[in-house]
Amino acid sequence: MTKGKVSSAVETLGDYLKEQRTTAQLSLRQLAEQAGVSNPYLSQIERGLRKPSAEVLQQIARALRISAEQLYIRAGIVSPDDGVGGSVELSVLNDPALTERQKQSLLDVYQSFLAMNGAGPTDPAPPVTDED
Repeated sequence: MTKGKVSSAVETLGDYLKEQRTTAQLSLRQLAEQAGVSNPYLSQIERGLRKPSAEVLQQIARALRISAEQLYIRAGIVSPDDGVGGSVELSVLNDPALTERQKQSLLDVYQSFLAMNGAGPTDPAPPVTDED
């Protein structure tokens, strides 16, 4: 059974990961071992068949000695226009007190609020007004 590509962001992520792995002179198996993920799973990420969680991206970034934020951007988790260090998404993703499920829930709620307010990831949210 052949699966389609998850998204163009993930395809770009896979290409980027493969390029970084090659530059670091690591085999797929070596990177998988260092990142603590399975070899087939890492291969699927590189081929754009799987979208990894923020936690897996952090593990891969650590193994490659690159910025996790760059991987979040490539995976489409964080917009490059958010400004590194100041985005809600990065704050949530980097909070060690939250579980992966809690992080994803918070990001989903945040994105739904932005959509409800008609604000895109780069648009400022409309001001809150008291309409009593």
